[in-house]
Amino acid sequence: MSDLDAARLAAVISPLRRTLLAAARAAEHLPEIPDAQIEIIRALPRGAVTTPGELADRLGLSRPAVSNLLTAMETAGLVERRPRPENRRQVEVLATAKALDLFDRFDLASGDLVAHAAATLTAADRAALAAAVPALERLRDALTEQR
Repeated sequence: MSDLDAARLAAVISPLRRTLLAAARAAEHLPEIPDAQIEIIRALPRGAVTTPGELADRLGLSRPAVSNLLTAMETAGLVERRPRPENRRQVEVLATAKALDLFDRFDLASGDLVAHAAATLTAADRAALAAAVPALERLRDALTEQR
């Protein structure tokens, strides 16, 4: 039997993510970008181009939801939609320089905030967190596969 308290872990992850997001936004004076839009930007690293349907599949969202998100993001200057060169009836999506800059600033601020907060913990807690990262990555991957 596992010592993992799955409900307790789930109850920590979501508020931790929201707290980190809010703190990074405040530290970098970043605009309020909804989590779903952040996930789209994360799925479009520098130079990546994909279709709205591929994004929907990758993120486990409906195509109409992704279409609505992309419309709002295009209005905000965060993504560009353009016809695919090989099939002009299809659209491809890419993150703009503005979106990538905001995302880079968010990631740097998040890393700095976590490092600063972790420095206040005991060496044993820091070691436990370091050891947990690979398991958390595998947990994320397992949850993604289940979706």
